[in-house]
Amino acid sequence: MKKGAALDGHRPTAGTAAGASASPVADVPTRDRVTQLLLERGATTAAQLGTALGLSPAAIRRHLDAMLADGDVVAREEAVRGHRRRGRPAKVFLLTDAARVRCGTHHYDNMATAALRWIARTGGSAAVETFAAEQVAALEARCQAALADAGDDPLARAAALAAALTAEGYAASATAIATGGQLCQHHCPVAHVAAEFPQLCEAETAVISRLVGTHVQRLATIAHGDGVCTTHIPTQPGREQSGRTVTTVRTDR
Repeated sequence: MKKGAALDGHRPTAGTAAGASASPVADVPTRDRVTQLLLERGATTAAQLGTALGLSPAAIRRHLDAMLADGDVVAREEAVRGHRRRGRPAKVFLLTDAARVRCGTHHYDNMATAALRWIARTGGSAAVETFAAEQVAALEARCQAALADAGDDPLARAAALAAALTAEGYAASATAIATGGQLCQHHCPVAHVAAEFPQLCEAETAVISRLVGTHVQRLATIAHGDGVCTTHIPTQPGREQSGRTVTTVRTDR
């Protein structure tokens, strides 16, 4: 993305009247920014995108309509948990698989999937689980080093883990919520492979549990069609579980 690009991607120039339509080339920087926000945040409303980019509702709608037509985004109703407000749910936008690929994600998916299929055929599910655990071992070691000064509080460790995962390319964030904490990963480099082999997600969740030092719940994953991988960290951890238990909970059904 070019520095100094106009936020709305079509700042008038000397040869363009203020009210004239922007050229497709001039729209590219803004579409890059929209793509980056959707990559980082997952499912997002047009209003949220417009606010983040400083665009009017009409301007952000123009970009989203173009991206819908090009197959870069899809729209769906926002999932509402708990009490549902009156009226229709807001519409949210997500990147398509093709757009994620152009962001540099999912490299070597076909080869990785073929390799895991071979492992499953020759060694069974246990062999896939062992492979998945070994794959995340190096990541765990690097993140463990990054958490050396984070203390014992699970939420403080989650915040440090989010920074470590972001450095690893996961675009992660950690927030405190009423029931504890929430760790979100806005990018998954193996989402396509994990869609067929959930052992990869399970191994990663086990790593998160060990690193934050408490029981965690995986609420959503990009591999299963969610916009963000979301892990819940309860306020009152079950210490009797020695901080090693992992629970996967699907909340999008």
